[in-house]
Amino acid sequence: MKIENQNPRPVIIAAITASFLMLVLGMGYRVLDSRLSGPGNASPISFAMLERFPMQVGYWTGTEVPLDEEIVRATDTDAHINRRYSRNNGLEFVSLYIATGVKARDLMPHRPEVCYTGAGWTLTDKRSVELPLEDGTILPCNVMQFSRGVLTIKKVVVLDYYIVDDEYCRDVSLLRSKAWKGSGTVRYVAQVQIVTSIQSNQTAASATKSLSTFAVESASSISTLFEDIEEGTESGNDSVDANGTVGSEEARTIGR
Repeated sequence: MKIENQNPRPVIIAAITASFLMLVLGMGYRVLDSRLSGPGNASPISFAMLERFPMQVGYWTGTEVPLDEEIVRATDTDAHINRRYSRNNGLEFVSLYIATGVKARDLMPHRPEVCYTGAGWTLTDKRSVELPLEDGTILPCNVMQFSRGVLTIKKVVVLDYYIVDDEYCRDVSLLRSKAWKGSGTVRYVAQVQIVTSIQSNQTAASATKSLSTFAVESASSISTLFEDIEEGTESGNDSVDANGTVGSEEARTIGR
């Protein structure tokens, strides 16, 4: 039987091409990682500055929910607030978590779909929504539903978005695009999570409506807070002493 000599050239070229692509992608990842892990060109935002966010948002009244020190360290943030807001005599309530930092990479891993699933929750639904604000702008965000348990099933709805240099975005894609433009282009990053539990007498739709309502009513105050901080103004409410409330299960999930 005659064995023909196969031309090894295509195989060699393919191997070289694959190696080159791996090298380029590896270099690109290292460049992106370096830019995201480096500090921005702004000073870190302090807890005192972030605590200026008002305790009263429309008809929603807030109370502080302190996080455990272990959770705070795990979040890798410069500053955060964690509060519970309620209205209608407590019949409606949401948890608000705002975290900020000048190192974009530190905030990227702490996304609900990562932290909640890592804490034993199952992601049952995820939707990208755009909420119209009073000033005519659009708030892009992700709304996710999670469940946990067998005999006693717990369900929560999470609304999540970011603010990158005064610009709303629903995920970390804007962070990556800014990082590619060069180091120092990201002045600050803020992550906003609004969470509520789905009660036994409540539907997922009604819980989502409460989240969306609070997100719309609080967006302007959150945006103004960071604008004032960047401008170095003294506007905003004074810090409010923390109430001795026990951290919720949603709060414990944040640092996972």
